[in-house]
Amino acid sequence: MPTKLPFAQIDAFAARPFEGNPAAVMPLDAWLADDVLQAIAEENNLAETAFFIPSDAADADYDLRWFTPAIEVDLCGHATLASGHYLLSRDVDLDRVRFRTRLAGVLEVRRANGGYELDLPARRPTPDAADPRVVKAIGLTPEAVLSFPGENWLYVVPNATSVRAMKPDFGLLREVGNHLIVVTAPGDSAFDVVSRVFAAGAGIDEDPVTGAAHAMLTPYWAERLGKPTFQAFQASARGGRVACRLDGERAVLGGTCVTVIEGSFTL
Repeated sequence: MPTKLPFAQIDAFAARPFEGNPAAVMPLDAWLADDVLQAIAEENNLAETAFFIPSDAADADYDLRWFTPAIEVDLCGHATLASGHYLLSRDVDLDRVRFRTRLAGVLEVRRANGGYELDLPARRPTPDAADPRVVKAIGLTPEAVLSFPGENWLYVVPNATSVRAMKPDFGLLREVGNHLIVVTAPGDSAFDVVSRVFAAGAGIDEDPVTGAAHAMLTPYWAERLGKPTFQAFQASARGGRVACRLDGERAVLGGTCVTVIEGSFTL
């Protein structure tokens, strides 16, 4: 007999449908085989599919993993926020939910300001040299390049207009490999910071809104702006607003979610 698994598609960092970053959320009773999890994520064909099971850890409620259509990743912010929304929207008396992850520690989603706060480890940068292939692919000359754990790069450019206007060469970015490449600049109008995020080597040409990237952007821009709290906008085609706050060694990201699909996945 076919097995039916609960399924939801949730737009994270979104105030309404079709904004933010869609994630598939699939609660399980126990882990399926890794190749099955990967095949489900490939079938869903979203930037990430989040799977979670009840945790036996004292400091967590659930164990959480994330898969792109191509690989398992070590941290995904928007799918964690979506998972928190899935659980908190089903229990009005619950104020927070804690997820144990394999490589990112314990992550928390809690209610705040009519939405949620996502508590991630802040990823602090070290100066690095620009990769000529990345510079050619994004068509911009950075004023600074920073690297982060996990082979992630931050390319800082002078103005938001150039970030919004970029037309990257995704084929060339795929050749660079499995790197998260974040291009950022000081904001314009209502936002302190603007960014775009590319992970072509992981099967995602451009990510709509990226929590993991803002865990890198938060410590950098908090120091540069001289304030621990700021408003960020990821200028993808869908777009998404992220309220960023540096709290010691944690990056606290604020946002809302919208559930757009609920049903079952037949296996």
